[in-house]
Amino acid sequence: MSFDSAFFLFCFFPVVFLLYVLVRNEKARNAILLISGLVFYSLGRLFDLLLVLLLAGLTYGLGRLIARGRRAKAAMIGAAALNIGVLVFFKTIERLAVRLTGSDVWTRLFFASLSPVEFTAPLGISFFAFKCVSYAVDTYREQGKTGGGFGSFLLYATFFPEIVSGPLSRYRDFAPQLAGRTVTAERAAQGFCRFIRGLSKKLFLAGAAGAVADAVFAGACPADMRLAWAGAICFSLQLFFDFSGYSDMAIGLSGAFGFTSPENFNYPYAAVSVTDFWRRWHMSLSAWFRDYVYIPLGGNRKGKLRTALNKFTVFALCGLWHGFGLTYLLWGVWHGLLAGLESLKVLDVPRWRGNKAGAAASHIYTLLAVVLGFVMFRAESAGQGFFLIGALFTGFRFTPAGTALLLRAFDGRTVFLLLLGLLFSFPWLDRLPWRRDAGWFRVLRLGLYAALFVLCLTELAAGGFTPFIYARF
Repeated sequence: MSFDSAFFLFCFFPVVFLLYVLVRNEKARNAILLISGLVFYSLGRLFDLLLVLLLAGLTYGLGRLIARGRRAKAAMIGAAALNIGVLVFFKTIERLAVRLTGSDVWTRLFFASLSPVEFTAPLGISFFAFKCVSYAVDTYREQGKTGGGFGSFLLYATFFPEIVSGPLSRYRDFAPQLAGRTVTAERAAQGFCRFIRGLSKKLFLAGAAGAVADAVFAGACPADMRLAWAGAICFSLQLFFDFSGYSDMAIGLSGAFGFTSPENFNYPYAAVSVTDFWRRWHMSLSAWFRDYVYIPLGGNRKGKLRTALNKFTVFALCGLWHGFGLTYLLWGVWHGLLAGLESLKVLDVPRWRGNKAGAAASHIYTLLAVVLGFVMFRAESAGQGFFLIGALFTGFRFTPAGTALLLRAFDGRTVFLLLLGLLFSFPWLDRLPWRRDAGWFRVLRLGLYAALFVLCLTELAAGGFTPFIYARF
């Protein structure tokens, strides 16, 4: 079930929220959220729900062993290996399915006489597995102080606003909110507004950019410099607004229930280095890799060369987390190489920013590095990725077919939405001296979001929605 579906918008969420606000007892509210999370998950495949319950039960059991000090380190390693092993299994099966069928992530690994089995990864398994790993490791590090029963842990692991694509919350931050939280009309309204903002990002900004990017990466005609840059920039905008839109929706839903979910984006395209970019992009995942991979590898405590190597390793693993494909690995290696060079001061980006020209150069370098990486990330193959990257700088052979494609892709509506996307990619509007506490501002804000929601429903009715990009990761 997706947040954009009519069933979610007009049935599932309203019923859950109404029951939630009518019940005053905190334990009953937690039970409602737990049941709703399981129902949300079960609407996919029953196998997925059973697998999640099994993994949650085993992880919680190992967590209790850790808390009691009974072979705590072995139990922690076992819990991490169990969840990462399941994740690797499904990533491998998906990759094998693509290679065998050449179409999608479906494959049949048994003889025709047996019932076919679908080996697609369960919904949000990456985020679920990473939550379980953080629970086990934090329990070990904090010597069992995380506490809570199985119901609390299962609610944390299957909290439906976060289950598909995060943000990645930590149990130690989530659990205290189960004991008591404030649900007010004002906070619920703020949550609804943030949900609408995220839905608008997804439907309009990501949708417009995605239409151009899909046309270019589909390879209907040979890409020249114009097409390559259009596809690269538009995919970068599509990915940002698609994923930050989902994060806004998830954080908004959490806020409506009185929970605080971690922020996931902070204007990443305003970054002035690759290292800075990853402090702003998918921040909860970056923090997860920092705390559970980078720091255990030694972090920055063992010299500059080891620090660079640790960063390179982390980014390579981050690439593989997205999928066991060469394009994802190359994307991760690219970011790891640049982050490592920045830590070694080979790319001494901070020194560039001593004046306006240097500050502009650092920003241009970062945007160029990110956009080049996203070309490979989006490409159907490494060959297509290298071809498009080459076309960015050498594609001077313009063809009538390419011109026609650009004219079809960049109609008036698309150009307007892309300009809005560029505007909202940077914090210019946040720097204006708004009187956010003024009554007129609040009324205007609510009216704007109400109008946006109506426009979103119109767009959904017209079939303008595509699945969230990160839902498959």
